[in-house]
Amino acid sequence: MLHTLADMAQGDHADTATSALHLAGALLVQSDQRHETRNLRHQYAPEVARLLGAANRWRQVTVDRNDYCHLVEAVLNLEGDVHWAEDLIWGIVSEEYELECPDPDGCASLWVIVGERGFFSTTEDYALSDDDVETFPLHPAEPGTLEGLGRRLHDLARADGHEEIARALAYAFGEATCPECEQRFSVVGQVVARAG
Repeated sequence: MLHTLADMAQGDHADTATSALHLAGALLVQSDQRHETRNLRHQYAPEVARLLGAANRWRQVTVDRNDYCHLVEAVLNLEGDVHWAEDLIWGIVSEEYELECPDPDGCASLWVIVGERGFFSTTEDYALSDDDVETFPLHPAEPGTLEGLGRRLHDLARADGHEEIARALAYAFGEATCPECEQRFSVVGQVVARAG
C-alpha cells in the first residue's frame, strides 16, 4: 500500500498527492503507536523516503493555508519523531486549542486562540459566546529564541511564504495565561500533555 501511496504522492495532481501523503503519514504513526516499534518504517524505507520527498516538494509550492498545514503534518508524521504533530497542526488549522490549565488541581478548561480572531486565552468557548468574554493576551515566543521543532517549523513556514502560519506557530510555542488562576504556561507543553 505504501508503494501505491508513494506513486500517488509523486504524481502531478495536488489533491491526490496531499491525500496520499496524509494517509501514509497517519498509517505510519498509527503503526508506530500500536506496535511500539518502527518496523513498518524500516520495512518500507524506500517508499517512506519517496513519500517524504514528495511531501517536502508539495509543501514548498502549496499556497492554500490549510493544505500547507496538512502537508507539514504529513512531513512530521513521515519522519516519525513527533507523535503529537496532529494535535499541534490541528490547532493551527482550526485557530484554537482546547487545553487544561497545568495547575495540579486542574482549575480550568480553556481555549487558546491563535488566528484571525486574535491571540488570547479564555475560559469561554469563544466561538459560541458573545463579545464581552474575558480574555488574556498570549505571549509569543521570539522567533530568534525558538529551538528544536518550534524553530524548524517557524523557519519552514517563513521560507515557504506562509507568514501567517509562522506567526501562529510563534504563539503556539509561546505562553498563555489561565484566566482562572492567572498562571502562565507553555501552550505547546499543554498540547503535548493532552496528546500524552
